[in-house]
Amino acid sequence: MNDMTSGAKFERLVEIMATLRGPNGCPWDKEQNLDTLKPMLVEEVYEVLEAVDNRDYDGLAEELGDLLLHIVFHARLGEEASRFAIDDVIDRICEKLIRRHPHVFAGEDAPDAARLLDNWEAIKKLEKQERGRIPDGPASVLDGIPPQLPALHDAHKISSRVARVGFDWADIEDVFGKLQEEVTELREAIAEPENVRSQAKIEGEVGDAFFVLVNIARCLDIDSESALKKSNRKFQKRFRFVESALAREGTPIEDATLGQMETQWRAAKKDEG
Repeated sequence: MNDMTSGAKFERLVEIMATLRGPNGCPWDKEQNLDTLKPMLVEEVYEVLEAVDNRDYDGLAEELGDLLLHIVFHARLGEEASRFAIDDVIDRICEKLIRRHPHVFAGEDAPDAARLLDNWEAIKKLEKQERGRIPDGPASVLDGIPPQLPALHDAHKISSRVARVGFDWADIEDVFGKLQEEVTELREAIAEPENVRSQAKIEGEVGDAFFVLVNIARCLDIDSESALKKSNRKFQKRFRFVESALAREGTPIEDATLGQMETQWRAAKKDEG
């Protein structure tokens, strides 16, 4: 197979998928539909991201293959329903890339990075207008942000869009000031007497604090979703260290005191260098 062209290998994948969905194919594959594949597709995307974070290049090649399988699988379902096929998927992305890069394919002058992004968004908006996909109501700079995005990514997208039209803090110190304001409001909501305390208000203040933290990350060119994911992994690694250390001392984690766990937690941090 190594002497096959990339195109031939891709066609082979498409044929394998057609066989799996065919009369003598796999019962599991034949039972799937667009809705049953959704959670698995999301899972595959996150496995790709994990391989990227770990710089696991062998794993990344494998996970990208799994993601490609889902694209071929969805295209197969579209073909069976006589709605679209894999050729349509490829044609549309090729046309889109050429249309959105006129400075490369149409001989236009290449603007700076900021203008490139503005041009990209303008072309996207025109495409949606041509296809009748503009939402009801007046146009907004927030149009086109998928509602299914993870919350942190969603917040980053929203704040990036409004920042491009000037609705942003002057510098990062102003954002820290806003964070302090939100923390104060959260504390005040929590401190209200029990008979008037509102869980919905507390939830709102927590959400506001998260939103400001995402803006701090954006100002520092940090992806908040990736940053939190790495912190989650770091916490897990340290806590597993705590569990192992206590087990070596003969202390089950359930019986350990907070002081014992704190001691091993500090040891875990020190072990990281």
